[in-house]
Amino acid sequence: MKNVTITVEDSVLEWARIEAARRGTSVSRMLGDFMAEMQRREDTYERAYLAWRTDERTWQAAAAPAVKNTVRSAGGKRAAGPKDLSDEGVA
Repeated sequence: MKNVTITVEDSVLEWARIEAARRGTSVSRMLGDFMAEMQRREDTYERAYLAWRTDERTWQAAAAPAVKNTVRSAGGKRAAGPKDLSDEGVA
């Protein structure tokens, strides 16, 4: 383990001492735990982001052409079916 010297406002240090005592730990341990948690969160985010970026299915699905499903009756006319919401500006 390495030692680190930090500079903080007196009021911040006072709060940190009280908070560490409330948690039953030291200011040093509390700061070390805080930084380790930040590292874990950053690593998790980075892995999720890279997985998303390399997931080809995401890009293929977005590039696939839209297929319009039109039901026709035996006479060739469009049969009554669900209302097309795209005409009303609803996506």
